[in-house]
Amino acid sequence: MKQNTRFVILLWLSTAALLLGEASAAQAQGGNAAFPACMPTAQPVVQADGGRGEGARGQGQAPQRIPRDATVTAISGVIAAGAKWTKVWQSGGNSADGIIPDKDGNALVAQEDYDAVLKIDKNDNASVYVAKAKGIGSLSMDRQGRLYGVHRTERPGSTKPDQASIVNAITILAPERNMVADKWANGMTLTVRPNDLAADSQGGAYFTSGCVYYASANGTVTAVAENLRTNGIVFSPDDKTLYVTNGGGGQTPGTIVAFDVKGPGMLANRRDFATLAMGNGDGSVVDSEGRLYVTSNAGVQVFDKTGKYLGLIPTPRGVISVAFAGPDKKTLYVVGSGAEDANGQPIREGPQQTAATIYKLPMIAQGVKGRAK
Repeated sequence: MKQNTRFVILLWLSTAALLLGEASAAQAQGGNAAFPACMPTAQPVVQADGGRGEGARGQGQAPQRIPRDATVTAISGVIAAGAKWTKVWQSGGNSADGIIPDKDGNALVAQEDYDAVLKIDKNDNASVYVAKAKGIGSLSMDRQGRLYGVHRTERPGSTKPDQASIVNAITILAPERNMVADKWANGMTLTVRPNDLAADSQGGAYFTSGCVYYASANGTVTAVAENLRTNGIVFSPDDKTLYVTNGGGGQTPGTIVAFDVKGPGMLANRRDFATLAMGNGDGSVVDSEGRLYVTSNAGVQVFDKTGKYLGLIPTPRGVISVAFAGPDKKTLYVVGSGAEDANGQPIREGPQQTAATIYKLPMIAQGVKGRAK
């Protein structure tokens, strides 16, 4: 064989091996055409994750108000026919998300544009619960009563004077403020914008941002589930199962994926728990009987503890977050995407030109006791 021919063959084999190695590495990290890599592989680039699902924020404009029928039909053991939504509160900007109850049944929401946690009491009065919570985007509370939050770097168009100091992180906001994690396990700065989270009562928290991540009490973040398009995240009532929404594509509805929780940051037995009846899921909550409630553009979709679809609770507008609150946790609160002014025109404020509205609804079902969601 001539020397030039041998050289060409060796070069081809080396190139093929290199490309195969890169492809294998990308697949191992979930990096393929359908799913982005979960972890940075070189110099980190800030990802534009941390947005909500369909009908939600992050689309550049506030959703147009489309009149819709929110007449509630009965779902056995869940809600009575004819139950009425009550409008509780509204504001411009990315002003409400990640809704949870506190121990007294007040509703708490994260206000990313205002760097605050808002409290809404049983009489629908609103007040600042936590101030100077930079970039706060979603909330969770563990069984010990510690309030956790996700913090997100600012989006393009932000006018905050201190935006350079706002970082991606998971923190404890109350009763005392503490950093949980703001770095990858290799010490690099956290480069994903956290979306929703679920505190595990072990000092850490799982959170979503495309993949599923775990913020450990040791101060670092690791990817624990890949090849997903996640958004909402919540534990089963006994904390043994973790549910996450998984977005579909095109005309394919989203799903709910379940994992067994084996320990802090340890998930196993991934499986499809349920398929949404329509659209993609966003925020989620469970009730005392293990039923799962998932927000979507059409309303709140309800599933029993086996994953069987029970029905839809229609909402006045597309909803992005949900929680049981009130003194007995028998009131369902939702955050709607968008709001109107006194003239019925969409309110468009903040970098995302959006707004939020909170509604509540009396329920037969009751939220989980001993834990916020």
